[in-house]
Amino acid sequence: MNRAFIVLNPRAGRGKGEGLAQPLADAARAAGWEAVVRTTRRAGEEVELAAEARAEGWPVVVAAGGDGTVHGVVNGLLAEGPTTTILGHVPVGSGNDYARAIGVKKASVAKVLPKVLAGVPRRMDVGRALGEYFVNGMGAGFDAEVVRQTLRMSHLTGFALYLVAVYKSFGAFDPPDVEVTAPEHTERARVMMLNVSIGPTQGGGFRLAPGATPDDGLFDVCLIRRVGLIRFLRYMPFVVLGRHGHLREVRIFRTTRIRITGLSGPLPVQLDGELRYPETDTIDVTILPRHLQVLCAR
Repeated sequence: MNRAFIVLNPRAGRGKGEGLAQPLADAARAAGWEAVVRTTRRAGEEVELAAEARAEGWPVVVAAGGDGTVHGVVNGLLAEGPTTTILGHVPVGSGNDYARAIGVKKASVAKVLPKVLAGVPRRMDVGRALGEYFVNGMGAGFDAEVVRQTLRMSHLTGFALYLVAVYKSFGAFDPPDVEVTAPEHTERARVMMLNVSIGPTQGGGFRLAPGATPDDGLFDVCLIRRVGLIRFLRYMPFVVLGRHGHLREVRIFRTTRIRITGLSGPLPVQLDGELRYPETDTIDVTILPRHLQVLCAR
């Protein structure tokens, strides 16, 4: 019998994960799988549970939650280096960008989990920055401010949450002086946004890297220089649709590594939507090609 260890975050999606432990267990059993469901009770526990599952030899570990839950589970799985354990993902979050990257559509867990467990294992890229792994993307500057704003809003979910957060963030954000260094591109500028993507969308569906493929061994970097409010409002639909590459303030390129330096001090960053405040001015970001097996939609 196939076996899966399921990590459930009950706080995912503004509490949508609450009460899903039994439906997940029932759905796994109906699909012919032996499964155990462990529910997190505090922030960061998903890392510990995933590490525990790897150590116990579970062949599949499913992250049931949002992008942050996936982030924690991946860091637990890879804490001791490469693993043969396969990652699955049931999207229950607000953004669910990694689910988009691997072709998993949001629906009831009774419908999604059997499809996930029947998925095709594919080796997917993993990024590394600040001593952490990430699987969909990281961002410095405006990205981090948007995440900070989303944490302050409890009445919205999904794309609407991130869209409102973007507009709220603009007034509070002062574009920092940043130096970007990569083999393909080097630049010093006041940067509105610097996004390093593995998957095509971030922020709940913004197509910042429309050409990104999560198993091609490359980051898709989107650099947006400082822009005024009127132009920002005019450009927003282009970013949503992934048609911003032609804009004069935008530079998009692909690379395997990039160094980001805050010329006026450390830059807040987000990793798969998880906010971090580094103590260092310089962040080195590298990609680990096809480093993790992931169950992708057929």
